[in-house]
Amino acid sequence: MGAIVYQETAAGLTPGQLTGFFAGWPNAPSPETHVRLLAQSDHIVLAVDEERGKVVGFVTAVSDGVLSAYIPLLEVLPAYHGQGIGSELMRRMLEQLRHLYMVDLLCDPELQPFYSRLGMRPGTGMLIRHYDRQAGPPS
Repeated sequence: MGAIVYQETAAGLTPGQLTGFFAGWPNAPSPETHVRLLAQSDHIVLAVDEERGKVVGFVTAVSDGVLSAYIPLLEVLPAYHGQGIGSELMRRMLEQLRHLYMVDLLCDPELQPFYSRLGMRPGTGMLIRHYDRQAGPPS
């Protein structure tokens, strides 16, 4: 494993750099769809293994740019867990969004301590999941 570098753009990203994500999803987005979701997100931070040229973690946010943002996805490849990459991705994303009134995300209860360490606090929410659309729309 090489040095991890962080970037805030998906420019020049290829599907081959995005393999291994969405593990355990029944209808995982393809690497091609993953490139599209990164390119179309309002804010992203990528963690890249510089030696391998592979994305090993990412976080995305969608925002109105005025008051609010939502962080739908944060993922680090399992081989890179425990290195502080997820914390650094979130720190950088929260810095991008610090001018906003509210930054929200939904997570499972066992993940709340991780986000609490980053200054977030538990809340309540509602959601809809269309699992038949989990892989994203056709290209």
